[in-house]
Formats: sequence, structure tokens, C-alpha cells
Amino acid sequence: MDGKKIEELKQFVEHCKQNPSTLHTQPLAFFKNFLQSFGAQIPPLEKYGKDGEDNQNEKQFESKKPNLSRDDEIDGEIVESDVELDNSDVVTPDNDPPQKMGDHSTEVTEENQEAAQVSKSKAMEAISEGKLDEAIDYLTEAIILNPKSAILYANRASIFVKLKKPNAAIRDAGAALKINPDSARGYKARGMARAMLGLWEEAARDLHVASTLDFDEEIGVMLKKVEPNAKKIEEHRRKYLRLRKEKEQRKIELERKRHQRKNQDAEAASLLKDGEVIGIHSASELKTKLNAASKTSRLSIIYFTATWCGPCRYVSPVYTSLAGKYPKVVFLKADIDDARDAAAEYNVSSVPCFFFMKNGKEIDKVVGADKNLLEKTIAQHAG
Repeated sequence: MDGKKIEELKQFVEHCKQNPSTLHTQPLAFFKNFLQSFGAQIPPLEKYGKDGEDNQNEKQFESKKPNLSRDDEIDGEIVESDVELDNSDVVTPDNDPPQKMGDHSTEVTEENQEAAQVSKSKAMEAISEGKLDEAIDYLTEAIILNPKSAILYANRASIFVKLKKPNAAIRDAGAALKINPDSARGYKARGMARAMLGLWEEAARDLHVASTLDFDEEIGVMLKKVEPNAKKIEEHRRKYLRLRKEKEQRKIELERKRHQRKNQDAEAASLLKDGEVIGIHSASELKTKLNAASKTSRLSIIYFTATWCGPCRYVSPVYTSLAGKYPKVVFLKADIDDARDAAAEYNVSSVPCFFFMKNGKEIDKVVGADKNLLEKTIAQHAG
């Protein structure tokens, strides 16, 4: 690469540093993607303030790029679609070095004002003859002589718009508005320049302000071009803000349910005694314990026994021992003479009898004091 091209590249990079919004325009999307592929962080598109700088706090919505060519995936679920915009009037942003600006600290004498007025008149004459570059030179002279004149910056901004140099126009319009916040010409020039860059919402805002301050037919024509795109972007934003809000509400609801289940599980677990046999004295008590076991997805065993039952006296120590061996299984024990309603509910006709329950349903049953069969059945269902 020859030295001239390298120098031009340096100027372009310097311009991007001073005006990062350039990288958010359609023609430079390939360059922005190239930078990001190396891990570069591109500053978000920010709102130009009245001073024309890029360092305002209000961040722009990402879909303000001219063609929204990249889908935005939000948390892997919501994918934003492209917005169909009319970008026929969008231009390649000007990457020239920043134009000369006046020194606002300069004391402007009457002589300077008169000289600036002469240069301005020459600029107007050049404009009438179609010599726009010459007009820029004259206005630059006038600005150097009288840097506190908003109209000089606004006039030069208007010429930059005609030359399709939107970034230069935005800088001049910002300078004009910093001097005179009510400069209709400044808002108009900046609005038209932003439209050239595809910054549709910002352009619409500037043009509306300009039309309020001093409406002319050209502003009305521009608004007819700009507003449809601005409205599409606004509708796009509302749609995805709504989707994000709905998603956030779903997250909150899911978290609430998880928290509720966690509390219920903790409450249920508090009713169960790991590694111990729980005595049951009524059908309602049995139901409470089984519900608690179901909430924690545990296997439950209901052991129906009786004090007068010899085989029960033989198998009861085994049952207690198994409770310690399988602490996550709920071991329940009900005397049929004490918990008659529970025994009746399960149609217990002989003891010892063991009902295996999972999620409120009977899944197996062992009748008799066969300790080997009992443990084998527990091992089968405990896993």
C-alpha cells in the first residue's frame, strides 16, 4: 500500500474516533463487523446533543441502523427481525478530516464582523452560481472571523447537506445549535444530514423542531420521507420491548414458582424423618405424610401392624433397620386398632402388610413377614 493510501486510512481512522456513529451506517457495516471479529468494542450509537458532539447520555435503539442487517438474539430466545426501511436516499458517510471551526474564545471586533459579512455575501453569490465548494471556502473564512455566529455555521451545514457530506453538516449544525439553541436552520440541516445517514428517528425529531421554529416546504417534503421509517422503527422497538417485558414477567413467575416449590419441599421435608419410622394414628395423618412424600418425589411404605400379631413383632425390628438403611424412603407404621380409618381405607385384611406408594399411587404390596422379600421390594423401588 502506498504512502498516500496509508495517510488516507489514518485520516479515516481518526475520523471514526471523533465520530463513532459513522461505523453504525449501512455502507460501513462490513468494516464494523471486521473490527468486531477481532474483539473490538464499537461504541453504541448515541444521541447528538445541541453541541453536535457524540458524547451524550441517551443511547440510541440498535434498530436505527439504516437496514438493521443483523438479527439481534436476546438471551437465546427472542430474535429481532429486520425492519423494512426505505434506504434509497442513504449515502456513504463522508470521511473527510473535520472542517475548520472557529475559536469561540476569540473576541470578535466590529471589523471582523464586517469582514465576515463580506465573506458570507460572497458565499451566497457562489451558491447562486452553483459553486458550492467555493461557497464553503467563503463561509469558512467568515466563521474564522466571527466564530460566534450561529447562522454562519448553519449556512455552511446546509451547503454540506447539498454536497452530501452529512457528517460535516452535523458538526456545523451542532456548533450552530450550541450558539443558538433555537436555530431552525441548524435543526433543519442536522435533520436532513441524519436522514442521509439513515438515522431516521433522530432526523424526524430535528425536522419536527425545525418545522415548529420556522416551517418551510422543504422540511415538509423531508418529513414525508423520514417519518414512515421512523414510525416503523418505533413500532419495531415497542414490539420487542413488549416481548422482552413478557419474557421478564415469565422469568419472574417461574422464579416465584421455583421459590414456592422450594418452600413447599422444605415444609414437606420437615414433616418427614429421614432414617426413622413415623407412627401414623389416623387416615388424615397418613394423607398428610403421603402428600409430603409426593411433593419430594419419595417412595413411601405404609406398614400396617397390630400389637397382638406375632409375625409383626418379628418383622418390626427389621422394618426399623431398613428405615436406617434407606433414609430417603418414607417409612410409615400404623396399628390397625389405633388407626382404624386408615386400615379401612386400604382394606387391610391381614397383618403384617406393606403398601408401597409413589406420587400418591400404590405401586406394589407385600403381605406377610418375609423380610427378604420386603427388602428386595424396597431396593427395587427405592432407586
